[in-house]
Amino acid sequence: MKQSKDIQPGDYVEVHLGKTIYEGTLLEAPQDEKGVVLLKLNSGYNIGFNRKDVFDIKLLEKGEEKKEKIELKKDEKKPNIAMIITGGTIASRMDPKKGGVSPLTSPEDFFKFYPDIFNLVNVARVEIPFTKWSEDMDFRDWQRLAKTTEKFLNDSNIKGVVITQGTDSLHYSSAALSFFLGKVNKPVVLTYSQRSSDRASSDAYLNLRCSALIAISDIAEVVLVGHASSDDDFCYAMPGTKVRKLHTSRRDAFKVVNSKPYAKIFTDRIEILREHRMRSSNKVKVDLKFSDKIALIKFYPGQNPDLLDYYLKNKYKGIVIEFMGLGQISTKGKNSWIKKLKEVQRKGIIVCAAAQTIYGRINPLVYSAGRDLLKTGVIYLEDMLSETAFVKLGWVLGHESWAKNKELVRQKMLENLHGELSERLEE
Repeated sequence: MKQSKDIQPGDYVEVHLGKTIYEGTLLEAPQDEKGVVLLKLNSGYNIGFNRKDVFDIKLLEKGEEKKEKIELKKDEKKPNIAMIITGGTIASRMDPKKGGVSPLTSPEDFFKFYPDIFNLVNVARVEIPFTKWSEDMDFRDWQRLAKTTEKFLNDSNIKGVVITQGTDSLHYSSAALSFFLGKVNKPVVLTYSQRSSDRASSDAYLNLRCSALIAISDIAEVVLVGHASSDDDFCYAMPGTKVRKLHTSRRDAFKVVNSKPYAKIFTDRIEILREHRMRSSNKVKVDLKFSDKIALIKFYPGQNPDLLDYYLKNKYKGIVIEFMGLGQISTKGKNSWIKKLKEVQRKGIIVCAAAQTIYGRINPLVYSAGRDLLKTGVIYLEDMLSETAFVKLGWVLGHESWAKNKELVRQKMLENLHGELSERLEE
């Protein structure tokens, strides 16, 4: 096989296999596959060739990237916002050597790809408290986000805060910030992208522009901002406790469940859709208490209730169970949950029920199974999303004075603190 020594992973090349020629970006082969030539085609797909079958590799264009020094633009005539960058696809770009995305390593790298945000606002403060894929985050990261956000919320020079994160656990983060921050005095906006910045179809540009507009608005809420459809027409500002990721890859992956968005955001204006807290000069004080001895489990047909013994053995304080239908799990036969639920609650574990369905409200009084389960002491959480319920339960049980009193825990879980419960279900 012919290959110039000047050709390196990341270069744009032709791979010749006899009469067949492939064109694309040369990728770095894994250590255990050195006999393979990897190429990223213009279609975006990767393809591999046995090195023995490759006749020639010809260089078409060097892939070396020029290192640019990007100066963060500041225009004192524009409103100031703060940005917190944590990783995820929105803070990544294609790595030509790997054939996948890699995190951007500095604010300068980030704003090089998203300079349009400076047309609307002055990004006065930027912090990167950590860089992680969102599936690797836990409650400690939510606490760090909340502490950083609190600082910006109490800075009179900052109009609002925009937080970028990966999508997989973004709705957990928005729920956590809702409880940790309490009644915020200015907008706290979480946003994302499903497609990296180097792709023409990236959703990051519109999401960031819409986020900047909400950040300088009067909507003093914790919101998640993202595409309203698969088109680049407008975004929604969605309540942090009533939103869920409902698609693995679509740009409009997040939807409001059993409620309404606060607003539609176009590239040049905001259309308010419902009531919201207004911007104020109040000080924000975080409440970061949280118990990680909680679990979220899903009931399935035939499930053995003895699995709850694990949580007893490991001294868990609370469990959210996704119940079926209007609020049922097995109460008959050898896999009846009645006896085990009574046992674990008697020994101190708080058990809450959330809906397994996406939409609707659970009601234990409709069927006899639900009534029997209610009698064991299970707390039915109406239309609260299971992810939000998980986060709220950890926050409630993190307060030791509340956790000692089951009736107080029940009251707190059923108290509508940040829109997590809906009096009226919306389509």
